[in-house]
Amino acid sequence: MNYNKWNNLTGWLCGILATLVYILTADRTTSWWDTGEFIASAYKLQIVHQPGAPLFLMIQNIFSNLAGGDVTRVAFWMNIGSAVCSGFTIVFLCWTITALVRKVLVKRGLEPNNTQLLQIISAGAIGALAYAFTDTFWYSAVESEVYAMSSLCTAVVLWLAVKWMHRSDQPDANRWLLLIAYVMGLSIGVHLLNLLTIPAIALLIYYQLSPSVHWKGILKTLLIGVGVLGFILWGIIQYTVKMAAYVDLAFVNSFHLPFGSGIAFFVILLIAGLIYGLVITNQRNKPIWNIALLATCFVLFGYSSYTFLPVRAQTEIALNNNNPNDVFSLYGYITREQYPSEPLLKGPTFNANPIDVNEQSFYRKDPSKYTEISSSKSYVYDQEMLFPRVWSERHAAYYQNYLGLNDGQTPTQADNLSFFLEYQLNHMYWRYFMWNFVGRQNDTPNPMVSSFNGNWLSGIKAIDEVRLGGQQTLDPIFTKDPSRNTYFFLPLLIGIAGLIWHFRKSKRDALVISLLFFFTGIAIVLYLNQSPLQPRERDYAYAGSFYMFSIWIGMGVLAITELLRKRMALRWATGSAVTIALLAAPTLLIVQNWDDHDRSDRTMAKHMAYNYLESCAPNAILFTYTDNDTFPLWYLQEVEQVRRDVRVVNIGYLQSDWYLEQLMKDQADLKALPIHIEPQKIAKGVREVLHFVDMQIDGNVDVSTLLDIMLSDSQSNQLQLQNGKYANILPTKNFQLPIDKDAVIAHQVVPKTWEDSIPEKLEWTYNKNYVSRAELGLMSLLVNNNWERPVYFFSRMPEEHTMGLNKYLVSEGLVHRLMPVERGQPTEQPTLVNMDTLYENITQKLQWGNLNQLAHLDTDSRFIYENYLYPDVLHLALQELRQQDELDKAGRVAAIAYQERPKQVNNITQVYQNTLVIDTLYKTKQSNEANTMLQQNLAYLAADMDYKASVYASKQELDVRNIRLGMTTLAMYTEMLQEEEHPALLAEVQALDRKYHQIFGQ
Repeated sequence: MNYNKWNNLTGWLCGILATLVYILTADRTTSWWDTGEFIASAYKLQIVHQPGAPLFLMIQNIFSNLAGGDVTRVAFWMNIGSAVCSGFTIVFLCWTITALVRKVLVKRGLEPNNTQLLQIISAGAIGALAYAFTDTFWYSAVESEVYAMSSLCTAVVLWLAVKWMHRSDQPDANRWLLLIAYVMGLSIGVHLLNLLTIPAIALLIYYQLSPSVHWKGILKTLLIGVGVLGFILWGIIQYTVKMAAYVDLAFVNSFHLPFGSGIAFFVILLIAGLIYGLVITNQRNKPIWNIALLATCFVLFGYSSYTFLPVRAQTEIALNNNNPNDVFSLYGYITREQYPSEPLLKGPTFNANPIDVNEQSFYRKDPSKYTEISSSKSYVYDQEMLFPRVWSERHAAYYQNYLGLNDGQTPTQADNLSFFLEYQLNHMYWRYFMWNFVGRQNDTPNPMVSSFNGNWLSGIKAIDEVRLGGQQTLDPIFTKDPSRNTYFFLPLLIGIAGLIWHFRKSKRDALVISLLFFFTGIAIVLYLNQSPLQPRERDYAYAGSFYMFSIWIGMGVLAITELLRKRMALRWATGSAVTIALLAAPTLLIVQNWDDHDRSDRTMAKHMAYNYLESCAPNAILFTYTDNDTFPLWYLQEVEQVRRDVRVVNIGYLQSDWYLEQLMKDQADLKALPIHIEPQKIAKGVREVLHFVDMQIDGNVDVSTLLDIMLSDSQSNQLQLQNGKYANILPTKNFQLPIDKDAVIAHQVVPKTWEDSIPEKLEWTYNKNYVSRAELGLMSLLVNNNWERPVYFFSRMPEEHTMGLNKYLVSEGLVHRLMPVERGQPTEQPTLVNMDTLYENITQKLQWGNLNQLAHLDTDSRFIYENYLYPDVLHLALQELRQQDELDKAGRVAAIAYQERPKQVNNITQVYQNTLVIDTLYKTKQSNEANTMLQQNLAYLAADMDYKASVYASKQELDVRNIRLGMTTLAMYTEMLQEEEHPALLAEVQALDRKYHQIFGQ
């Protein structure tokens, strides 16, 4: 069998092996974050958040059909779609490595001998499989997210570039460049990360075509490559749409032609211009310009997947983000106008004050013309710096703490650069890099940059002890944590050896791969300019750079071979090198990573979505807030058709004109909200923000009256501004809402025992200094609903989004129901609990996410359990039932908490939370269960406190919060064991209490 057959076979075998692993470990249903939105949108060809992924959605829709009509299997088949894309990525990575290695080992036109063949094939397989089982790539490979398909696009482009490199002197070589351009265009419909390969590919082309290579040529080529990248990012992706929009504006507003006539003219003009350019450049023998124009055509062909958006936006789809149904809204969608942009070259410090405002005009499509509006504002600040890295005013306290600044102290450029190097570059990039090739301490987030969680870790105790402390005597509870993965630096060292070998043997190719490594890693760090306290780890954004490093891991086989060649024959050196690299990279990675990357038994996201929906009464309106309490619900409703009677409303989106308008319409069997506002009164550019101006109104004012004032177009109901314009305002914060008691009782809004507590009106104080569309919509709903449809809020809804209605929000567990009751409750926070409904939910409705079976509880599920499911459901119920002396019911809830608890104790927070469950078990004569649970939690507590003590001794670093929780827990254990008379356990607890008081002095 010749080289090509061995090469093809090896690539396919690597891809098949990786795909099988991914399928075995893939999520069987939806997961957290964007996957619920992507699955729901792909299933019905709907529109996701900006800037969209139309090609991804269309391809995933094909995979959804493989479920054969079983809606419960749709998510799994889409996850398989990601697995297949990831498997193909491994195929192309293998072929890329073998091509690069063959170029070094074998002269052009010759076939490799048997030893060379083994070296080449082994390098490709080991590098590809090493990447296949890295932490970051494996994570993306088993869920329906864009990053698996985006990685495939990158892999294909790089492979095509290498194919072109080997054929660059052939007459038809340019077809490979055109195919690269087409894949680039297609990748825009998946994710923009693939475009970052352009500068490196430009350098590759320069190396192949230039008769002499010099630094000036390299720099010029890189500038051209960056220019091409910018041309595609802004020229093609944005300005083709923007130019079409403004041509259509002229045709409609000036020439009074129909909407779309200017778009058609622009498209025809663009096509004609490209054709003319191709003909002229061909006739005048301008091959470079000709191929450039052809490449532009192919990028546009690929980019045409975005026509999906306005086509689908015209239909009555439930998920229609930004409603890009006209050319101006499409432009706003593509440019991510919904999201704020981070400053890059120059910008404010976190404590800067705005001193001026620049408004940018835009256009809105009205029935007969485009109307000019002010759609965006940019601020001028009193304190700005170059290369701003400490810019977010929302994170001022974090910056001050991290940099050691006093209140009011302005950061210097040295502080700015320090934050960039230590936090953005080290903590938010190199830490992720080391996770993949050295090891990972655990999967607990580490936003405060401490030694205790989320760091990279090698598994070599001496090194880890110096960096992190507490590693020499670490308890098996931590060393056997499935998310603790240790590779002993081996993949990293093999990769570095491969990098050195590559630079020694083929400096030009090595420089190309280095550029790819930079642009898919550090360049992204520079561009994203992330603020601290990100809601989740961002390692997935840098998977491309880990891909490039894996090329060098494959080449590490050759480096090890050369090293061993000094001591043994080439054949034995090659075999030994292959064995060493195979064991030290892909084998070690798959063995270490399998247990925490196996998602085949995770159901928490789906079950929590079910719990939210089932906690609502029929025909309810549920206001949600974050991705993880919104997207899984969309999945369950749109795909599995669960509780379609509940209208889920994301309060963040409600500030948008398009979302509020959608909610006022029926969508299939989703009923419209009772919001009665004329669309033109809350159209884009109209009533974006209404400010509070205290007009000294006595008493409380009806919400309906305030709504009429704020929606009035009459100047008598508006305030004249300094610029002479008139604007609506909020004249008072003292609200009231008359109550139709008969309607409340008829619709069973409040428990029967509370019917005597229904007031004549609700009175409350509005809690913000402005009103957005979200509040206008909520006020209209309050006025027009008349308690016909139950209204719920996500239990952890920030107070700023509840309009000050907290007093009337009654907890039913995961949701708070709006109830018109006055039972002496304070106004600051929801304190009333509808215990009958909460108890019914716990004992009859809620699902528990398979928690008691999971060997590893992932960080997102753990967060949801510790912050929502336990405190808002189990703890609240136990607390209320015990106060009401309902010990039988409390005992049943405690038994459920015991049976459904996570299989493993995961952190000291869970230990602290479990004290109430344990105490209730004791008080309800379930002593065996209480003893078992206490001993399990006590073992974890002792291990954790010993670890904290060890770190404190070696690094003088204290985890104050968790130490206090641990000491408080021991005190609570002491109290409950004294009451229950368990002398042996009591003695153990007291001994630990004395020990840790002596160490920490708490």
